[in-house]
Amino acid sequence: MKEQLKSTTIIGILHKGQAALGGDGQVSLGNTVMKHNAMKIRKIADGKVLCGFAGASADAFTLMERFEDKLQQYRGNVNRAAVELAKEWRTDKYLRRLEAMLAVISQDVALVVSGTGDVIEPDEKIVAIGSGGMYALAAAKMLKKHSNLSAKDMVVEALKTAADICIYTNDKINVEIVE
Repeated sequence: MKEQLKSTTIIGILHKGQAALGGDGQVSLGNTVMKHNAMKIRKIADGKVLCGFAGASADAFTLMERFEDKLQQYRGNVNRAAVELAKEWRTDKYLRRLEAMLAVISQDVALVVSGTGDVIEPDEKIVAIGSGGMYALAAAKMLKKHSNLSAKDMVVEALKTAADICIYTNDKINVEIVE
């Protein structure tokens, strides 16, 4: 039986003029932690867009490169670049096999992009993917509703909550912001 690589909690929030995207550092293979400090988020488009990934690392890097190319092609239009990537991802024979998801956040948009052709812009401007994504999402929704924290601080606290619950998430947190 093939060991399944599991890892990642990525959460992004747009709040009060700040965009923050963060991820944990854990990479697991089966029931073993293989790495504690993986960096799963990147600044792209001259630091104007943040992109995080969940899934197979090589697949995710391929998709992030394609997304960055689409951003250049469509002059920084995040929505258009995401839709074009999702269309290509779904229809291209090679790309269709890639197993990853992307969370994308900029100053004014938060998106989840998947290989099934989905480009989702959540109503609350909170994106969450990965093994602990739904735990972090629940925490972030409550923090956004009931606290005065900055977007960055909400991301950190949501990731800490996910790390307390999800065995595939740790507390080695990386956060990037766009203001």
